[in-house]
Amino acid sequence: MNDINFEKFNGLVPAVIQDNTTLQVLMVGFMNKEAYEKTLQEGRVTFFSRSRNKLWTKGETSGNYLIVKEITSDCDNDTILIKAEPKGPVCHLGTYSCFGEERAQGFLYKLEKIIDSRISEEAEGSYTYRIFSEGINRAAQKVGEEAVEVVIEALGNNRELFASETADLLYHLLILLRTKGVTLNDIEEVLKKRHKN
Repeated sequence: MNDINFEKFNGLVPAVIQDNTTLQVLMVGFMNKEAYEKTLQEGRVTFFSRSRNKLWTKGETSGNYLIVKEITSDCDNDTILIKAEPKGPVCHLGTYSCFGEERAQGFLYKLEKIIDSRISEEAEGSYTYRIFSEGINRAAQKVGEEAVEVVIEALGNNRELFASETADLLYHLLILLRTKGVTLNDIEEVLKKRHKN
């Protein structure tokens, strides 16, 4: 990373904090050179408080530290982006992010919504709706077939075919989840609980 330009904004630079896993923006603060260096040394995000005119490490009173995973700067070297692991709610209001509780979600969540709409609308000619309407046995069968194809491609050397078969498996698994009334968020919650143990 290039040298940060602390002179441009009278000794301060904005620091955007992003969840290292979800890429959700968690908060924005300001750093002076001392706060930046302390962040680098300790591996926990430290800001400069303009209202109190002193350094403060996020989580120093709550224990909800922001553990640094990656630091980059923008093209002008006057803004810092920090990917961090939050050790609890980030906002003083008790929410996951200072920008609200809703978490950033990737394309799988968008695909889950598309599948849900095709099924809810009983979309004519929709492959998704056809598999769903044929019942749980058909949806489960398709997941089984796709899983076998993923295993076969995993033993081969064609990366593109393996990725393609894995995409098919995920797609059909989303249909099966919808058939069972289970969401991606439900699965995430199970994984989170396991991760804490």
